[in-house]
Amino acid sequence: MRAVVYERYGGPEVLEVRDVPKPSPKAGEVLVEVVAVSINLSDWEGLRGSPAYARFGGLRRPAHPILGTDIAGRVVAVGEGTTGFAVGDEVYGDNLPRYGGFAEYVAVPGSAIVHKPAALTFAEASAIPQSGAIAAQAVALAEPGSRMLLNGAGGGAGAFAIPLAAAKGVHVTAVDNAGKLDFLRELGAEHVIDYRVTDFTRTGPYDLIVDLVAHRSVFAYRRALARGGRCVIVGGTARALLRMVTVGPLLGLLTGAHLGVLLVRQGPRGFAPVAALCESGGAPVRIDRVFPLEEVPAALAWHGEGRARGKVVVAVRED
Repeated sequence: MRAVVYERYGGPEVLEVRDVPKPSPKAGEVLVEVVAVSINLSDWEGLRGSPAYARFGGLRRPAHPILGTDIAGRVVAVGEGTTGFAVGDEVYGDNLPRYGGFAEYVAVPGSAIVHKPAALTFAEASAIPQSGAIAAQAVALAEPGSRMLLNGAGGGAGAFAIPLAAAKGVHVTAVDNAGKLDFLRELGAEHVIDYRVTDFTRTGPYDLIVDLVAHRSVFAYRRALARGGRCVIVGGTARALLRMVTVGPLLGLLTGAHLGVLLVRQGPRGFAPVAALCESGGAPVRIDRVFPLEEVPAALAWHGEGRARGKVVVAVRED
């Protein structure tokens, strides 16, 4: 089968399309003929090997030579003991931490996937798992009528979180670069901030801050919080993560704030409710661009350089 492979950390230039052995499903797995796979921050970090936590399991070279986790496709084989799936079923899900999605076929645990909603295309379904789960669990922390700030809001998770929060009656302030501000307003943000012009930690106060690309100090986040407010980070630098899990709780005890990391629940329980909303029209699936498998390097660059408005999808075969 064809797959996009890399053997060392670096930029998109280290990726290449190769013919590699087609996997076989083991016990508890299914083999999926991939139709579409979306790009996440985890793919960009895994490609570069940065932040440091992206090298867990592969300090000097990648532990998984094929990236891509959020897949949608058709079941072509079922491993021993796997129940609930049959050949021909249309499925989607998140294969983190195994990766392997930038390929024509991928073996995934049966517990990682569910049947694709009929009203969604394969591209739309592939866009939901990681970003949808992050968005839903972040918005669940916000109360109706509260003030929420979302940093890094113009990507995949933000494109789900903003309309979900707006529908809940949350007042959303969205932060990203100037080229995405109109997009953020279109999604439902009441206020927008260009991070290159304004330091969002000197605005507010906010009842909830969700940072998808964290690199600020816990003291800066605390400055922007209302009394009793909460700040959670999802992605960002290793330093920001370390500070949040060590200094954050101590600062919270002293000030009454809540500072920590959003531990996203993985698997269908985390993303299937969002897919149901998307199918019913209650939430949009915003796909910015679709690239063919041969252009995965360009797709990752488009995402990693912060140019995407919403999700970037790779079409492995025709939908």
